[in-house]
Amino acid sequence: MGDSRQRHLNQALLRIPRRAETADRATLTATFVEAGSFSAMLHSTDHQIVYGRRGAGKTHALLHLADLVERTGDLVVYADLRTIGASGGLYADSSLSPVVRGTHLLIDTLEALHEELLTAIVERDSAGGPGLLPALDALAEAATAVRVVGEVEQETKIGGTAESAYSAEFSRSPGAGVSGRQAVTAERSLRRRGTEQHHVVFGPVGRALRALTRALAPARLWLLLDEWSSVPIDLQPLLADLLRRSVLPVTGITVKIAAIERRSRFRAPSASGDLQGIEVGADAASAVSLDDFMIFDGSRSRAREFFGRLFFNHASVRLATMLADPPADADAFVAECFRGTAFAELVRAAEGIPRDAINIAALAAQYAHDEPIGLREVRMAARDWYLRDKQAAIAAGEPARLLLRALVDEVVGRRRSRTFLLEQAAGTGHELVGDLVDARLLHVLRRGLVDADHPGALYDGFAIDYGCYVSLLLDHDATVRPRDRGGWLSSPKGLPPDGFSFGKAVLDLSRLG
Repeated sequence: MGDSRQRHLNQALLRIPRRAETADRATLTATFVEAGSFSAMLHSTDHQIVYGRRGAGKTHALLHLADLVERTGDLVVYADLRTIGASGGLYADSSLSPVVRGTHLLIDTLEALHEELLTAIVERDSAGGPGLLPALDALAEAATAVRVVGEVEQETKIGGTAESAYSAEFSRSPGAGVSGRQAVTAERSLRRRGTEQHHVVFGPVGRALRALTRALAPARLWLLLDEWSSVPIDLQPLLADLLRRSVLPVTGITVKIAAIERRSRFRAPSASGDLQGIEVGADAASAVSLDDFMIFDGSRSRAREFFGRLFFNHASVRLATMLADPPADADAFVAECFRGTAFAELVRAAEGIPRDAINIAALAAQYAHDEPIGLREVRMAARDWYLRDKQAAIAAGEPARLLLRALVDEVVGRRRSRTFLLEQAAGTGHELVGDLVDARLLHVLRRGLVDADHPGALYDGFAIDYGCYVSLLLDHDATVRPRDRGGWLSSPKGLPPDGFSFGKAVLDLSRLG
């Protein structure tokens, strides 16, 4: 009986959805867990950019927000930019000019907005004033405007016919002669060749949206744009400029954008030298980093509480149909699923990324089968997830791969640690560090640390990915084994603590060989 119950508990962990977009809205709402004050900040009517690495929970947060504001009677349009138009074809075609690709992107975005608005109004029976449908028609017309640009094939015919009559008689033969008519036709043609291109005029778009919000009042329109970083980076400022000129100034509209910070460009100089796009902090009131909220200010107890509730909220939906007496709360669920310090180690292995935590927990449950999950299963699962998902992210990036190798040699091999400090500065090495953070191979544990002996310099504290460290140990590399050589897989002392010492942890990237 006990084995059967444990198997069901582990199966519940295995069945947690890996991606938020695969779950229905009701499930997302029931399983959402707030990270500090993040939810309250996101629910404000300010325009915001929500930053976060892959798997941090941006999509889940936006869909949860959509459910909350719909309950208040507001209108929500959620758009996944991966699915708009032909982002994998036309937008990525480098043989076309950025103007052509960007114009099609703007039109596809506006058409998607129009379609979602029409669906929300018609199918969801949203209330609206008498000017609502005319405003939607105006938006559709502005989005699909066509202007002929460049040379155009055109043929013009100019011509006419002139007729004249003539006759003649022969004097020697009365009554004999000739007569007739003569016609002359003249024609001139003019031909031009060229192509037809779409052209977006921001003014009509803005006027249509203002009419739309007046018809919707007092309800507010929320525009939630997900997967911003899936748009080609050279086109992102063009899309941001459309938002700045036509959407952000409209009273009654709130825009939230989910993006990966280092893969997003909201502003860039135009061909004329002017800046186009969104100025973060001015046009968009604020930028919120979900990664910063998931650090939990170094509090392991808060991190364990968050992930315990995350697992319980997801698993309880399944367990209600699998067990007669499912665990009553998150603490009871964790106590039954994990033994010893295994759950605390799982939270540590997740490095603040919910999707990584879910995948590691599923792999660990697979290893444990019908037994509670222990340290060994967590560490083996973290190793497997690192090799399957994270290591592949930099397989084609030789500079980043070499830097990670140098960091592992220095921090793990020589210093017997997995944490280090870098002074906040710009440079090639720091750019590569950012790439490794995006790939979740390095993790920021602290920001803005100050050395009392050198107060003028600020440092950020990093950790080499838990799975990376574990994979080295499982490969039995003698140069990187921890000091406690025996039984590290089942020992809480298997990995070094996540602490920082300015005397030992500061790293100079220029000296790494």
